[in-house]
Amino acid sequence: MAHASSGKQAPRGRYLAALSLGALGVVYGDIGTSPLYALREAFHGEHAVAVTPGNVLGVLSLVFWALVIVVTIKYHLVVIQADNEGEGGILALMALVQRGRLDRAAPHPAFLVLGLFGSALLYADGALTPAISVMGAVEGLEVATPALTHWVVPLTLVILVGLFLFQHRGTGGVGAVFGPVILLWFVTIGVLGVLAIVREPSVLAAVLPQHAVTFFAQDIGRGFLVLGAVYLVVTGGEALYADLGHFGHSAIQIAWFSAALPCLLLNYFGQGALLLQSPELAVNPFYHMAPRWALYPIIVLATAAAIIASQAIISGAFSLTRQAVQLGYSPRVKIEHTSAREIGQVYVPAVNWLLMLATGGLVIGFHSSSNIAGAYGVALSAVMVITTTMFYSVCREIWHWSLLRSALMVGVFLTMDLAFLAANALKIPQGGWFSLVAGILIFTVLTTWKRGRALLQARQRERAVPLQILLGDLQ
Repeated sequence: MAHASSGKQAPRGRYLAALSLGALGVVYGDIGTSPLYALREAFHGEHAVAVTPGNVLGVLSLVFWALVIVVTIKYHLVVIQADNEGEGGILALMALVQRGRLDRAAPHPAFLVLGLFGSALLYADGALTPAISVMGAVEGLEVATPALTHWVVPLTLVILVGLFLFQHRGTGGVGAVFGPVILLWFVTIGVLGVLAIVREPSVLAAVLPQHAVTFFAQDIGRGFLVLGAVYLVVTGGEALYADLGHFGHSAIQIAWFSAALPCLLLNYFGQGALLLQSPELAVNPFYHMAPRWALYPIIVLATAAAIIASQAIISGAFSLTRQAVQLGYSPRVKIEHTSAREIGQVYVPAVNWLLMLATGGLVIGFHSSSNIAGAYGVALSAVMVITTTMFYSVCREIWHWSLLRSALMVGVFLTMDLAFLAANALKIPQGGWFSLVAGILIFTVLTTWKRGRALLQARQRERAVPLQILLGDLQ
């Protein structure tokens, strides 16, 4: 498959293994903590369905095929090829599309608007992800010791404030432990899944797509509502594309296929097996899978994984700000480089404190990860639609694919993306409005600043004295 090459030599051997472990820690923390709340939302959330064998197999089948089609095929095998000199993410894709059009036509303003609005929505995700991940982990205390339920919100706030206060030290200091901790997390959730599947192996039938089709056919409206919960299993898809520049294709793909994907599938199927045996445990199937003696260690490990997942999103917001300043879309803000070797490791105090206030407000306002899940997904599903739309232009104008090939490939991805977006749109009254309002405000700031700069430069050019006249006057 043709793609824009970065021109770098592909990493090999021990270096590739270390890079893959690093990618596991930074790229897959978000999607790796989804088992804490994703399946629970399908059977115990705002639009929960009854815990029957048919429904469990149907929802699990949707989860399986969402991970295969959206994350594995779309992002890992196709979209990841569209790199802009080694860089990935929505701003890189926007630059690639604009550059590709320069040969034949003027850059299209629609792609500029889409790219900027997608970037603005990612800032909203920067506040929601830490809130839902850390809270979902700490809520294990409700299962271990119900008397500690009232401590969940204060403890979540303490952890999050500590996380944001730590940011000025840079990601390099803790980066060395990210990979091993997330690897331990994936192995743990994989083992929990295997233990549950062994007790109820019939759950493996969910890999057959007919269970998803039957689930939808029985009640299309109900199936559509559940898509909002199913979407929570793929929310890290955009992150792996955005982090392409840090790790490269090979490391990101090795980490996914060797650890993240198999362990995630085992855990989701394990939760399904538990629900087939004990439907009443739908209140928190992830923690109920664990043996009683292992609950507290798993809560600690889950909290560590959630902090790492949050760190990746926060670092992404800092990088996005740096790109926006360089491209002239943001006012100049204080940017501190926290590493002497890695130019991408930056700390932006203003963004850090704003994210801390927003995240704390979400935890206090929503009061549980289940309520936050009602707001989560709107921004990311919109970003996925924008990515797929711009990717079509890459297929046609840069890779020179035929109309039929481009339309078939993008059509399949766009159908799923739009279905998820429509399902998540139902969350707007429950809190999804936060992402949209935050996105629109940030988009307004970005475009207003750029427009203001352009007007100022035009005014300066009007008042400027031509060089020849100035030289004559000086003489």
